[in-house]
Amino acid sequence: MPYRAGSWSTEFARCAAPLARHVALAAAVLALGCAGPDAASPPASASTAPESSGSPRGTAAPSHSNPNAADPDVANTASNSNGAPNATAPSPGGEAAPNAAELPLDGTNSEPGAGSGDEAAAEDPEASPADPDGTTPPVEPPAAVPVNPAELPPVTLWIAGDSTVANGQTPCPRGWGGVIGARLDERVRVNNAAVGGRSVHTWLYEVGQELDDATGECTLATDASGAPRLQARWQTMLDGMKPGDYLLIQFGINDGDPNCDRHVGIGAFQTAYGMMAEAAKARGAQPVFLTPVSSIACSGNTARGSRGGFVPATIEAGAEFDVPVIDLHALSVELYQERGFCPVAGGDVSATTTGPVGDFFCDDHTHFSPTGAIEIAALVARGLQSQGIGLAAYLK
Repeated sequence: MPYRAGSWSTEFARCAAPLARHVALAAAVLALGCAGPDAASPPASASTAPESSGSPRGTAAPSHSNPNAADPDVANTASNSNGAPNATAPSPGGEAAPNAAELPLDGTNSEPGAGSGDEAAAEDPEASPADPDGTTPPVEPPAAVPVNPAELPPVTLWIAGDSTVANGQTPCPRGWGGVIGARLDERVRVNNAAVGGRSVHTWLYEVGQELDDATGECTLATDASGAPRLQARWQTMLDGMKPGDYLLIQFGINDGDPNCDRHVGIGAFQTAYGMMAEAAKARGAQPVFLTPVSSIACSGNTARGSRGGFVPATIEAGAEFDVPVIDLHALSVELYQERGFCPVAGGDVSATTTGPVGDFFCDDHTHFSPTGAIEIAALVARGLQSQGIGLAAYLK
């Protein structure tokens, strides 16, 4: 074919124009460090993006704005509608400018990677790792400020209970409430109102000898208004209790008696505990429940519990009324096992029992000698510490 001036150059120009446009577009995309049709945002100043995978520190991290979403807080997706990563044009200093759709609705600016959940972690590899469920880990609470014992105010420790808690007699029986004061410093005044032979009802109220068939509980004496008549010891506590004081409550040994006046059913037992706890809280005091201390009971060489349903009833009452519980029952059984008290010579404890068991108990399997009372008080002190109860700060 003969050469015609201008035909080749015209054809080349016609073919090269689209190619030039593609080369220019490719160059622009390479300059941005990413590809996509959204690379037309005007440059503007913004915070330097965190280092991201595949780009050097100091370059702009890609923004993940979804143009199809109206809410900028939920529009952050990893790609646009055609699957390509979205791009944001850099400023001359290498900083990315947010698109208008990426700005929060309240008009404040937001840093890259400020999205929620695992998306924010993906945008910022230096952020805290996400939990397995895809949420960011919770912020740890500040450490508790240690209490300076020298700055603690004087308080009263009020104690309600039965013979295993009462001051008792010399030489025995003795209760742990009569010796717990030796473990507390001089700023704690102990008012131990525990009384031998009492259930929680006979300690609190004037109780009759008749059983109410409708309730299954022993009848309570009432005042002119029909309210149960309180024992003076409980009224004295109510009158003297002040903010910062503590009330320790331990019953559940005599409450299982099937006969009136000591019989208390599980439900009534828990209700009475709740009433006492709420009365203490209303006066700014901290109630504490204790499961009933165990007697020495053995299954062969193994110490076992002895207080039946009143142990879980106490724990359940603590959960219901938001009161800390010291499981003195479990602690005492554990102590008897550690001391090798089982099996008991002769099958049970009596006034003639000798050895470690005779030294610990008085003249039966329930009541403590002075030595035993001191050791049970040590368990109570351990429980105060393990439960984080404020009274523990007063321990010597």
